[in-house]
Amino acid sequence: MATTPAPPQAPPKPTWDPRRSQTPFPWLRPTIRIRLTLLYGGMFLIAGILLLSIIYLLAAQAITTGNQPLFKIVGGTDISVSSEKCPAVNADSTNLTPLNDFNAAIADCIDDQRQVALDTLLSRSLLALLGLAVIAFAFGYAMAGRVLAPLGRITRTARAVAGSDLSRRIELDGPDDELKELADTFDDMLERLQRAFTAQQRFVGNASHELRTPLAINRTLLEVHLSDPHAPAELQQLGKTLLATNERSEQLVEGLLLLARSDNQIVERKPVDLAEVASQAIDQVRSEADAKEVEIRGGRAPAVVQGNGVLLERIALNLVQNAVRYNVQGAGGWVEVTTELQHGQAVLVVTNTGPVVPAYEIDNLFEPFRRLRTERTGSDKGVGLGLSIVRSVARAHGGHIAAQPREGGGLVMRVTLPV
Repeated sequence: MATTPAPPQAPPKPTWDPRRSQTPFPWLRPTIRIRLTLLYGGMFLIAGILLLSIIYLLAAQAITTGNQPLFKIVGGTDISVSSEKCPAVNADSTNLTPLNDFNAAIADCIDDQRQVALDTLLSRSLLALLGLAVIAFAFGYAMAGRVLAPLGRITRTARAVAGSDLSRRIELDGPDDELKELADTFDDMLERLQRAFTAQQRFVGNASHELRTPLAINRTLLEVHLSDPHAPAELQQLGKTLLATNERSEQLVEGLLLLARSDNQIVERKPVDLAEVASQAIDQVRSEADAKEVEIRGGRAPAVVQGNGVLLERIALNLVQNAVRYNVQGAGGWVEVTTELQHGQAVLVVTNTGPVVPAYEIDNLFEPFRRLRTERTGSDKGVGLGLSIVRSVARAHGGHIAAQPREGGGLVMRVTLPV
């Protein structure tokens, strides 16, 4: 008797919960807004108290100075008036100043002394304000740096992650404020990204094995059947066709895997000379160029960069192969390959003759499975991934590639890499 299959189980719930737990008293949470309010409010309060105290002391000193007697009466029988601050009232009993003039002189001296006291108070208050401003700016700068220190830590971690170091974490400690919430959210995002990239690398490795193995078996079987001298001519032709199709599939798989690997930054870098890489690429394409009567020329100066030698050789090989395959028919075609250092950067330039390329078609050449004037690949010149791989590898090394039509036909490919 057939058994009834068990119903599928529900998928497990995700362990990561984007919702943060709510505190029982959210208004007691030491948020950065409250901390900054208390910090700068306290700074303004302290600065106001200091300024008020200084002005009070200066005003008291000015009042004390302004209340000093302007003159004094000396003598017994012979009365005389003496004043150091108001010489106009100096007189003795033989030469007494009229009362009206005396009172006017006293009033003028009082006004002068009051003005001197006010000027002194103003100048000293300005000096005190200037000193407090300098202290306040210095203290505010130090406190702002302390408050923004977690942001600097987050920025440094983000830069390290941009360099393909997904294992870095912020792990910010301190009060549970907005900055810590941002850091924890960033750490959660990095954790998920690391798992995603790890799964992608594992998938690429498994796909590499699963896709290469059957293609290699097919190639071996076809080669064995083609080696049979008694096989009919029809089978021989069919075997050659299938072998070419299998080879094309292998190239497509290798190109896709290389494109997937080169999308990330290069972690392990070694010194690589672009001149040597270009020479090796030329040696591999030399026989094909001779068969198509395409001349390969150009001077190659040393240009050492830090990167992956295999991937950089793929850049040169793809560019030179495309330059040879998409060239003019018959004699007269040429490919020029040059390397040099310009403005602290290594430059690889591949120029070739060939059909006229419209400027609006340049961007389409770097898209996967796209060719000039065609939407999909449809010829035996390649699988349509060459320039896509070149652009991906250049970006992984921190460089870029630019293409422009050559006058008279053909292209000028210029790869720039940091030294």
